[in-house]
Amino acid sequence: MRHGSQLDPPNPYDKTQSAPDLEHLAWDDEYLKQRADRPIQYLDDASKSIVSENDSPDVGFRYSVNPYRGCVHGCSYCYARNTHEYLGLNAGLDFETKIFVKRDAPKLLRAFLARDAWRPEPITFCGVTDCYQPAEREYRLTRQCLAVAQECRQPISIVTKNALVVRDLDILREMAAHRLAHVNVSITTLDPELAREMEPRTSIPAARLRAVETLAQAGVPMRVFVSPIIPGLNDHEAPAVMKAARDAGASDVGYILLRLPLTVEPVFREWLHRSQPLRAEKVESLIRQTRSGKLSDSTWRQRMTGEGEVADQIRAMFKVFRKKLGFTELPPLDREQFHPCASPDGQRRLF
Repeated sequence: MRHGSQLDPPNPYDKTQSAPDLEHLAWDDEYLKQRADRPIQYLDDASKSIVSENDSPDVGFRYSVNPYRGCVHGCSYCYARNTHEYLGLNAGLDFETKIFVKRDAPKLLRAFLARDAWRPEPITFCGVTDCYQPAEREYRLTRQCLAVAQECRQPISIVTKNALVVRDLDILREMAAHRLAHVNVSITTLDPELAREMEPRTSIPAARLRAVETLAQAGVPMRVFVSPIIPGLNDHEAPAVMKAARDAGASDVGYILLRLPLTVEPVFREWLHRSQPLRAEKVESLIRQTRSGKLSDSTWRQRMTGEGEVADQIRAMFKVFRKKLGFTELPPLDREQFHPCASPDGQRRLF
């Protein structure tokens, strides 16, 4: 089984650290392969809440729903990898092989939307890991949560890189008709081989473009994110991805510059030098040119787009092609139609 990471980086929150001593096993190819090719484990998550709130000026939403923790997609660059460290696990192989499933997500969302204190704002699926990762085929938690939002006329926005989103076309078409849904699809490259290296278990680029086209033809407002932009690796493809997105029916386009917070950095660098050895040095150099000489910079209002000449060139390129291709802002979601649905115990509010 292909993974994005081949590492078990130490968890900085652990009081004690251990490192495998594999020198005496260098001859044992079977054992070493077994260490890297780990089966996927699905573990129950007993969270008592499902809606997260953030106040970052860099993120275009305040509330989000994440039915899963960890992500089987295995993207080497995923900025969410280090969130697994809060669970006592690691940002490498653990993140993509130990997936926590919030089985109560639909019930928890219903309870949240039934609260007297809730003043409707758009909710994003998902703010961290992908809500349409392979686990969704079996557990269908995202679909069940969408059904709750549909019942309550709760406006939602989806971010995914998996064509599985088309499965829920029936719900999304109806919600979009009432100005209650947007879908954002991430496409990093049009090269299927590079995509398979960067994002081992996501939908291929052609499948994502078909998803954009199918949803757009059904009346669902679509945005494509060319994200992340990795200087020296996929930045040259951005205009072609933007044109393909426009041809498929996307109304808007955006991008995020590669982010490597905390333990994500060693995971990405290991992947880069293993899978792109001839380009690794150039890529790292260009990344540093967008991050004041570092590989990562968490400064607000800079972390998503970077700074410096290389970052300015990427920003200018997006501006030019966005205008040339006729992209426009997605229509606003309508929060006025919201009405509280029944709470999990079946009770409705009187007013």
